[in-house]
Parts: sequence; C-alpha cells; structure tokens
Amino acid sequence: MKLVMLGTSSGTPTKDRNVSALAVQFPGRWLLFDCGEGTQYRLMQTMLKPGQLDAVYLTHLHGDHVYGLPGLLGTLSLQHREQPLVVYGPPGLRELLGAVLRYSYLKLSFELKLVEVESGLVSRGDGYSVFCSKLDHRVTDYGYCVVEDDKPGKFNLERAKQLGIPAGPLYRQLQLGYDVTLADGRLIRSSEVVGEKRPGRRLVYCTDTRPCSAAVELAYKANLLIHEATYADDMAHEARRRGHSTARQAARIAAEAGVRKLLITHFSPRYLDVTPLLSEARSVFAATDAACDLMELEVEPW
Repeated sequence: MKLVMLGTSSGTPTKDRNVSALAVQFPGRWLLFDCGEGTQYRLMQTMLKPGQLDAVYLTHLHGDHVYGLPGLLGTLSLQHREQPLVVYGPPGLRELLGAVLRYSYLKLSFELKLVEVESGLVSRGDGYSVFCSKLDHRVTDYGYCVVEDDKPGKFNLERAKQLGIPAGPLYRQLQLGYDVTLADGRLIRSSEVVGEKRPGRRLVYCTDTRPCSAAVELAYKANLLIHEATYADDMAHEARRRGHSTARQAARIAAEAGVRKLLITHFSPRYLDVTPLLSEARSVFAATDAACDLMELEVEPW
C-alpha cells in the first residue's frame, strides 16, 4: 500500500502545490481521495494509470476538493472506460454531480454510481476495506480509513524441510491456512510451519477539520495518519473559525491516537515554506513529515 500526494494546498493552488487530492495505490489498482482542480495534471506526472482507478472518495463538497472530478470523469469517458466507477461522498453528492453532468451535456461511456456515505464501513475492495467518520468542519465532512486485509503469517521454510514436506503446491496450501496430508500419511497442520496472521496496514486521511475525538478514534493505532495542518499555532483562532487545524493540533491528534507516523498536509497558501509548520508539529509528535506534491510514500508496517 503506497500513497501519492496529488495536491497539498488548501483553498487555492500555489506555484508548487495543487489543491487537495490523494492516491492510495495497491498492485494493479488505486483509490482517489478528493479531486481538486488540476488533479489530472498531477496524475500525468505520475505512473498512475487512469484505467486502474478503483473508486473515488470525497471528504466534503468544497470546491478545492471536488472541482477536478467532472473533468476527470470526462477524460475517463473519452478514453472509453467501460467498467463502472463508484464515487463516495457526503450528502449532496448526487445533486452536485447530477447537475454538472446534466448541464454540461456529459455522456459517460461507463456506469457512474454515486453513494452518499454515513459513518462506518463504506466499501470493501480486493484486499482492502474503507471506513469513514464524520469530522468537525463548517460543512458535512468525513475522514477516511483504508484498512488492508490481514496477511498470512510468515512461512517457516526451514521447519517445512525438517518435517519432510515436498516443495510445491503443499507449501501454498499451508500458507493459505490449510492442513495437508503427506504421501506417508502424516497430517501437517498449517500452524506448524506458518506464523500468526500479520495485521493489515491502516492509512487514515483527515481533512478539513477542527481537532476532534472522531479523528482520534478513526486514526487509532494507524500506520500512517495524513492530517491537515492549514495554519501555524499563532493562527489557532482563525483555524477554529474556519473549521481547520494547526500543525500543533494535528500532532496532538497523532499522539492521542498512537499512530506510527504523521504526514501533515493542506497548507494555507500563505506558507511558501512549511518548515515552521513541520517544526511545530515535531515538537509534539516527532515522527512527523510534511507532504509535498508528487511525494510517494510506502505505508510502513509496525
């Protein structure tokens, strides 16, 4: 599971930062979270293939998070996409995209499914599940948690050789959790050569939001938390008024949730250099990095 940052600015783009968009990549497919204006241009600078887009998840319907989606849908149609595409988002999603498609006379080559979400399980895909929780912004806004399916335990090759298990299909069956019977009649249990299941990795995406308990709960023990840090702490009052968080507040969420790593994003355009925001966050939660456009990052296991 790998992420690609496609936009890290809030409100408006800058010369170096586009507005919000995030890709979460699995082998052969990827998910898109938010789709601000210009997301297509960022995609052209990556190895992501539009045809492998699995689903789209919108946090909320402010323009800097959704204005790029109609154009992306149109491009997918011009590329003759055939498989259905599901877009998940808050209430108002159907009305918004329905109006855009209708009044721009956009006829899609594929079935577009629009799902308005509620807190809890959103979807299950091939190898992952997505959950969401309602956050604290000026409009209805959701944070998302991508949970990788648990992986089989590690296969103990030396032990398998000691037990006289012939290499080949039996190894695979044991790795998948099945017990096997050898040619000499001995029953070999999977647990004899395979360790305990390894929990899947958890990636959490929270933007835009004031600090809230829902973010802490959603991010609990996550491998990676991506959290907005629109302002420095000297603008905490403005952050509160506008429904955002400071870098220090984002770090406190990470510390309370006990996450492995924090990546701050959604920076106000006033910060041409985000080093002060990064320093502020690290003073509370040391395992913090600042996102930048086109950053690629593997979600590391615990």
